[in-house]
Amino acid sequence: MTARSGTSYRHSQRGPWHLLLEGVGVVLMVVALVSGVPSAARLLLFGVGTMFLVIGSSFRVLTVEDQGDRLSVRFGPLPLFRTSIPYDDIRDVEDGRTLLLDGWGIHLSLRGGWVWNIWGRRCVVIRHRRGTLRIGTDDAENLLRFLRRRVGIGRGS
Repeated sequence: MTARSGTSYRHSQRGPWHLLLEGVGVVLMVVALVSGVPSAARLLLFGVGTMFLVIGSSFRVLTVEDQGDRLSVRFGPLPLFRTSIPYDDIRDVEDGRTLLLDGWGIHLSLRGGWVWNIWGRRCVVIRHRRGTLRIGTDDAENLLRFLRRRVGIGRGS
């Protein structure tokens, strides 16, 4: 947790999955460049490889940050995937764990709501006006403390 005014929060967590995505992308691009397959297939392989590189570059780090009136959650460094929740919409927060089947990335949870996770199973469960969001984090205690203080709910309010 950073302390700009003693009440701000910013935390970034890295995960290894981008290496797999980027590796597949490089392999597909190399195959496209050196193989003897028809031009259309090479173009397709190169395009899919590029897509894997771009997506991999989007999932290197998950950053959770106080934005004044809202909590911002974004993957990066290529900022293709982001969401935010206004603090006024937050109804409850709690410590949680994702299911093994929840995995990593951005997707619907088997228990309802969305999962945004880069690595590990620890998460903070946020119940808000529009549903539930599980944010995977290796800094659950500090995020919970910040949110409880910020929205005035639960322990530590």
